[in-house]
Amino acid sequence: MVYLLIVSLIWAFSFGLIKTNLTSLDSNFVSFVRLGISLLAFLPFLRIKKLLRIETLKLIGIGAIQYGLMYTFYIASYQHLQSFEIALFTILTPVYIIVIHDLIERRINYIFLFTALSAVIGGGIVMYRSLISEELLTGFLLVQLSNICFASGQIFYSKIKKKLPEKSDHSLFGLLYLGAVLVSFTASLFTTNYSTINLNSEQLYTLIYLGAIASGLSFFLWNVGATKVNEGALAAFNNLKIPLAVSVSILVFGEHGDLIRLGIGLLIILAALYINENVYAKKKNMTEI
Repeated sequence: MVYLLIVSLIWAFSFGLIKTNLTSLDSNFVSFVRLGISLLAFLPFLRIKKLLRIETLKLIGIGAIQYGLMYTFYIASYQHLQSFEIALFTILTPVYIIVIHDLIERRINYIFLFTALSAVIGGGIVMYRSLISEELLTGFLLVQLSNICFASGQIFYSKIKKKLPEKSDHSLFGLLYLGAVLVSFTASLFTTNYSTINLNSEQLYTLIYLGAIASGLSFFLWNVGATKVNEGALAAFNNLKIPLAVSVSILVFGEHGDLIRLGIGLLIILAALYINENVYAKKKNMTEI
């Protein structure tokens, strides 16, 4: 759980940095460079000698979806939304996690579903832009596609990792980033004019930070953390970054928002996490008796 909290704090700064420094660049180029740096960071740790070919392909496929397609949609949404709005529109990720997991397991876990819906309510309280526009709708749909990709990857990675207990997470993550780079690079070939790319120092430093820390280290810690908690806790942590990110956008990057709503939303998300952990723990203990 500590891993998920650390990553939530790191990601809170990513939204404002991207909006402030990178929106003048092609979104697929940003995704490719960011993920390429992440791949380079984890290549030295990659160990695939004892992996079956199907396991290798599955991990590459998970990375292509969770990070490659996710970033393709996510970075593109910055052309239509402010950074805090993008953070707010990740509100439905917990629902996607619960739905995808239950579809795979062919059952409904009402404890996890309650936690997810509570987290959605907590995130929704901080949403205060009510004027619906075509620009807003386009951005919203892009973020939802990004959310679905991110949720799917978390679930599938957690499941495949449980079948590979002898393999450490850092020895596998290079495969995920390889899949992500293949997708983002292919997309950039169609949209990026590389002859016109001229990065200033702020853009370069931002890309390095996002690639090495916000993507490379943080996605690694997030997926490790996802294997150590249940689906309800994972759903709640996916929305914890919302009030944190909006707070950073307001206090650090100068955007405007309702601090009271942010506080209320954060309390509800934390309450959902507390309820999930206590109810789940009691249920687990009763099962073990």
